[in-house]
Amino acid sequence: MSRPSSTVHDEGRSSEPLLDAERGRSAGVDGEGNSGRRAEFRSRSPVTVKDNRNRYALAALMLVLSLGSFVLQTETAQYIQRDLGWNKAYCMMYLTHGSWAFLWPAQLLVLRIRKRQIPFKNLLRSHLSLLRSTLDMILHADRSSHQQDIAHPFYYLLRCIALVTTALTIAGSTWYIAVNLTTPSDLTAIYNCSAFFAYAFSIPLLREKPQADKIISVMIAVVGVLVVAYGDNTDNQEQDGAASTRLGGNMLIGIGSVLYGLYEVLYKKLLCPPNGAFTLLILWIPLPLLHWTGWEKFEIPTGETARLLCISIFANAVFSGSFLILISLTSPVLSSVAALLTIFLVAITDNILFGRELTTAAIVGGLLISAAFALLSWATWKEMREESEKEVSDLTSDIEDHDD
Repeated sequence: MSRPSSTVHDEGRSSEPLLDAERGRSAGVDGEGNSGRRAEFRSRSPVTVKDNRNRYALAALMLVLSLGSFVLQTETAQYIQRDLGWNKAYCMMYLTHGSWAFLWPAQLLVLRIRKRQIPFKNLLRSHLSLLRSTLDMILHADRSSHQQDIAHPFYYLLRCIALVTTALTIAGSTWYIAVNLTTPSDLTAIYNCSAFFAYAFSIPLLREKPQADKIISVMIAVVGVLVVAYGDNTDNQEQDGAASTRLGGNMLIGIGSVLYGLYEVLYKKLLCPPNGAFTLLILWIPLPLLHWTGWEKFEIPTGETARLLCISIFANAVFSGSFLILISLTSPVLSSVAALLTIFLVAITDNILFGRELTTAAIVGGLLISAAFALLSWATWKEMREESEKEVSDLTSDIEDHDD
């Protein structure tokens, strides 16, 4: 999932290259005898502010889109399994994750609509060139990259996609397996602790400095999840998971929580989204095995089940695309904590649509999660603004040194 491309000329080529090497072509002297660096500074200063505003607006839009689509997907999936009786957990995961294969064609369609005046062949060439430039930038920025990766970047891309997809698939599979092994409370609380692991992985992998406000925000969010999961716990809920399997289920979902946090950080670091084609081509293999063993009989959905399943799959694809964009625009930690807001939103939706009780624990826990997200959003915005100001300051210093 690449970020929105910049303006395209009639030839279909990007007018704003990504790499410093390409920017260096204009680093000579302009018609007035001024250095290219000064001209570049004059053009970049206002653009930086505008780009930051667009970035914040797009991040806010992706947040709303991801939260809304996740609630829709959750409600339809629960209704399909609980009320319509089509309880095919792995098949549903295969279909929803496989829908990500359509994210890239959807991106091309949006670009085509926005750039109708450009021939599609030129637009596609420009898009692929932008992907190649972005990949080259990642490889040159990553000190661990080998010369072989730089020479053959698309092989590197395939490896990264396989790594990210595997981490996400295993994390998602642990959820479905642990559903029948542990309690819903344990399942919710442990899996959503991925926000903590996302922050933990961000420190070594993204070289993010530990900050007190971010640590406090993550801890408040985790406390909010625990309040939602255990605040109104009853003995009946505890009996949902057999005592003999509960420990194993908790350990399994704990692994899934760690892997999901790792997946979010890997996507931010590698900028390689999980590939739906990988899911469609590889992860169908367990379907016949599950059918033959009787663990999950394969049945083609029909009628209302099929219609709602299509809605659920579409909602999941929208959530995945918007969530990945949100990660790339902000940080894995902020995105992970933002995802916890869905716990509160789903509880509110259940109360409105199905009349289910909105418990005190759900309200208190939801408010804690919302407060944590607000605090983390402020910290992230402050950090992004400081980085932008530092870039402008560094550029100003370079110009002054050059003039001297």
